[in-house]
Amino acid sequence: MAALLLAGASAAQAQSFDVSDIRVEGLQRVSAASVFNAFPVSARDRVDDRELAEATRELFATGLFEDIQLAREGDVLIIQVVERPTISRLTISGNEQIGDDELRAGLREAGLSEGQVLQLSTLEEIQRELEGVYQGQGRYSATIDTNVREIDEGRVQVDIEINEGAVARIRQINIVGNQAFDDETLLDVFELEDRPGRIFGWFSSDEYSREALSGDLERLRSYYLDRGYVNFNVDSTQVSISPDKSEIYITVNVNEGSQYRLGDIRFDGDLKIGENQARNLLEVQPGEIFSRSDVTASSEALRSRLGAEGFAFANVDGVPELAADGETVDLTFRVDPGRRAYVRRIEFVGNTTTQDEVLRREMIQLEGAPASTDSISQSRQRLERLGFFREVQVETRPVPGEEDKLDVTYTVEEQPSGSVSASVGFSQSAGVIYGVGLSQNNFLGTGNRVNVGAQRSDTFTSINFGFTDPYWTLDGISRGYNLFYRETDYEDSDISTYSTDAYGAGINFGYPINELTRLNFGASLEDLTVKTYSDTAQEIRQYVDDQGASAQSAKLTASWTRNNLNRGIMPTAGNYQRLSLETAVPGSDAEYYKVRAQARQLFPLNDDEEWALKFSGEVGYADSIGNDPYPFYENFYAGGLGSVRGFTSNTLGQRTTPPPNGGRDRTLGGNVLVQGSAEVLFPLPFVEDQRSLQTSLFLDAGNTFLTDCYATQSGTSNCSSGVDFGDLRYSAGIGLSWLTPVGPLTFSIAEPLNDKSTDDTQFFQFSLGQSF
Repeated sequence: MAALLLAGASAAQAQSFDVSDIRVEGLQRVSAASVFNAFPVSARDRVDDRELAEATRELFATGLFEDIQLAREGDVLIIQVVERPTISRLTISGNEQIGDDELRAGLREAGLSEGQVLQLSTLEEIQRELEGVYQGQGRYSATIDTNVREIDEGRVQVDIEINEGAVARIRQINIVGNQAFDDETLLDVFELEDRPGRIFGWFSSDEYSREALSGDLERLRSYYLDRGYVNFNVDSTQVSISPDKSEIYITVNVNEGSQYRLGDIRFDGDLKIGENQARNLLEVQPGEIFSRSDVTASSEALRSRLGAEGFAFANVDGVPELAADGETVDLTFRVDPGRRAYVRRIEFVGNTTTQDEVLRREMIQLEGAPASTDSISQSRQRLERLGFFREVQVETRPVPGEEDKLDVTYTVEEQPSGSVSASVGFSQSAGVIYGVGLSQNNFLGTGNRVNVGAQRSDTFTSINFGFTDPYWTLDGISRGYNLFYRETDYEDSDISTYSTDAYGAGINFGYPINELTRLNFGASLEDLTVKTYSDTAQEIRQYVDDQGASAQSAKLTASWTRNNLNRGIMPTAGNYQRLSLETAVPGSDAEYYKVRAQARQLFPLNDDEEWALKFSGEVGYADSIGNDPYPFYENFYAGGLGSVRGFTSNTLGQRTTPPPNGGRDRTLGGNVLVQGSAEVLFPLPFVEDQRSLQTSLFLDAGNTFLTDCYATQSGTSNCSSGVDFGDLRYSAGIGLSWLTPVGPLTFSIAEPLNDKSTDDTQFFQFSLGQSF
C-alpha cells in the first residue's frame, strides 16, 4: 500500500509543466484582459494540478462565468469559459410600501440592475433581505417571487413579483411578572394596542412592527423608573405569530424589583453657584419616590442655570446609587461647568429684507460678552415679538481651536409685515373696503412703522399718515407722529343713526423700562363734527342740542405695556398686559377721561406649543370731567370679531330711544366695558405651516354699560343705568385666523348662549383685509 501511494505522489508531481502560452475560449462580452487580470497564472510559469485548481477558483470568484474548464495542448494552457448572462430587462411589480425608485436603487447597490451580470446567489440574497424588510413592517405574509427568462443568447429578463400582504394585527399583549400595577394600567402606557374597538377601531394602533414594540418597551421602562422602581428590567419578550401569519401574540416578561425613595442628595464638582441656590432648582427632594424624569429635569435646570452664568458647555449628570440601607437611593449630581464661554460672533441668516441693524439692536446677548443661555433665548424671543418673522431659530457652535468661545447664529424666516399699493377687503361690520396706500411695520427693512393712504367703505372714509421710529434713540426710546381725517357713518355699522367728521394730528413717545415693559406717552389735537338725521336717536339729538355739533379737543395719552408673548403674530405661549389712560385736557370742548386694562395669558399644552389655553380679558371705564355728560361718540362698543363673537359688531349695550316720528332702536355703547374669552388653540391636521394658521374653540363673554343715562328730548328713555353682570352676553364656537398671501383672514362660527329678543346675532362672521 505504501508503495502504491508513493507511486501516485510521484505521478502527480510529474503532471507539473511549464506554461508556454494561455488561450481563452468562449468569451463574448467579457474581455480577455479581465480574465488574465483575475487568473493568477502567466506564461512561463511552472504549475501543477493543485495550482491550476486554485487559479480556477479565483477566476470563478469574479462572478462573470457560469462554468470554467481547463485544457492543455502541449504546453499551451486553454481556459474554456461559459459567461453568465447579463440582465437586459428588470421588472418589479406589486410594491406599494416601498417606492419603485427606492427599490431599484437598493437593487443596484446589491449588484442587480439592467446591464449587470446576473448572479443567482445575489438574486436569492436580495429575495431574503426584502422578505426581512417586510417582516420588519409586520407583513409576515409577504412573499417575493423571482423569475429569470432568457431573451436571447447571453441576455435575460428578471421579473421580481412582490406580494406585500397585510400587516399582522396584534391579537393579544400579555405582561407577566407585574405586581405593583395591573395589566390595564401598563397597557395604557403602550402605543400598540390589542383588540381594537369595533366602532372606533380605525383609530387604534394594532398593527405590529418591531420598532413600535421597542418604543413601547422603553416607555414601560420609563413608567417604572419614574415611580421608584430603579431595578426594573424587561427580562424577555416573545412574539409569536398565528399559522396564517395574520395575528401576533406578544408576551413581555418583567422584573419590577423594589420601589425606592430618595435618600441623600449631594453635589460633586464645581457648582459655580451657591448650594442652596442649586437645591432650589431641583425637582427632587429627599424622601420622595425616585423619578428618573424629575432627575433629568433637575439636571437640565442646573445646566440651564450654569449656562445663564456663561458656562455654555456645562455638563450635569444625576447619578443614583443604592444606599446602604437597601431601601433608598442616594442621588449625586456631578457637575462639570467647563470653561466660561464667550460669544465671538453673532450672525443673522434669512433676513433678505430686514436690515442686520434692526435685528442686532434686539440682542440682549452681546458679542465679546460671556455667553448666557438666558440672554441668547431672550434675544430670540425679542426677534419673534417683532412680528416680522414667521419663525426664528438659534444655533450655537463652538469655535474650532478655541474652547472658550462660540458663535451664535439666528436663522429667521421673513413674513409679510405690511402692504403696498392697492388694497381691498371685506368686513361684515364695514362692508367692502377699498383704497390705496402703504402700510408697513418694517418699512424698507428699517424696522420703522409707516402708514399712509386713503380707504373707503360703506361706513367710513379715512385719510391718514403715520410714522413711528421704535429706536429714535439708541437706548430704545421711540417717537411717532400721525395726521388723520375720518368720516364715519355709524348707521351702517349697526351702532346708531349719526355720522362724524374728524381730523387731527398727534405725536407720541415710548420709553422701555426693561426688556418686556415700556411706557408710551402721546398728545394730539382733534376737531370733530357730529351730523344727525331725521331718525337719529333722541339721546344723540339732545346731546347735540346741549353741547353743540362740533368739538375741539386736546388729548393726552399714557400707557403701560408688558409683552411676554412668544411671538408677535398668533402667539401660543406667554402673557400680555396693557393699561392705558386717555384724557381730553381742561379747555377742550368735551372734557373726559378713559381708562382701559387688557390682559392675555396663554398656557402651552404640549412641548411644540401648538396646543394652548388662552385667556383674555378687557375692562374699560370712562367719564366726563365736570358736570357735562360724557361724549357718546367716545363710548366703548362690544360684539363681533375681537369681542363677543356671534353677536353683530358693536350692537351690545343699552338701546337708544327712537324719535317720535319713528326709527330703529340701536345702541350707543357704554362708558363701561367688560369682555373676555377662554379659548383652546389647536393645530389643524395636514397643515405644515402652523405658524400662519390658528384655530380655536372659544367661549366669549361681554357687554357695555352706562353708569348714567343720557337725557332725551321727550323725557322718556329706554335706558337703565348701572353695571349688571347678569346682562353679560355669552357665546361659544370655533374660530380661525389665517395669515394668507393676500392678507389676514379671520372668521368664526359662533352660537349665542343667552341672547335676548332685542339682540342682533350672526352665526358666521369673517373679515378679510388685504393689500396686494
